[in-house]
Amino acid sequence: MHFNPYGGVAAEIAARLVNAGADEDLEGLLVDAGYRPVGAIDARQEAELRRWIKELDGVFTAPTVELLNGLLAETTHRPYISTHDGRAPHMHYSQETAPIDERVKAYTAFGLATLFCEDPARIGRCDREGCEIVFIDTSRNGKRRFCSTRCSTRVHVAAHRRRGGDGQ
Repeated sequence: MHFNPYGGVAAEIAARLVNAGADEDLEGLLVDAGYRPVGAIDARQEAELRRWIKELDGVFTAPTVELLNGLLAETTHRPYISTHDGRAPHMHYSQETAPIDERVKAYTAFGLATLFCEDPARIGRCDREGCEIVFIDTSRNGKRRFCSTRCSTRVHVAAHRRRGGDGQ
């Protein structure tokens, strides 16, 4: 499925943030995800991003209009068209000079909201019991249920064995 930059890349960054460990380097995560410019993340911004990650987590559990509107309200800025770095005109939802936590919050909120409006079923959490990994479903048919082939295989093998199909 083809996503626009907010419904795709921004939503993917939201998933990466939710999947990040408590001690994972958020600055490095954002850089690795292609989010630029990042700059140094100070202690206040780190704490705010960690709080924001908990808010984003709820979207992957049960995305609703109310939940996403709440996130959008928290990040309300004046949208504008940008043409930086020789790129074609595109929307920005926070000023490039805003602190990194404000920019990431706006980017991820608008990304998840855009994706939700396109297809809310594309926002997912792994169906394997005990797995908390979240994902953005970019599959062709939009029917993804697991975070990885590994989790899918574990569930299907266990179901096969429960049915007595282990060959024994």
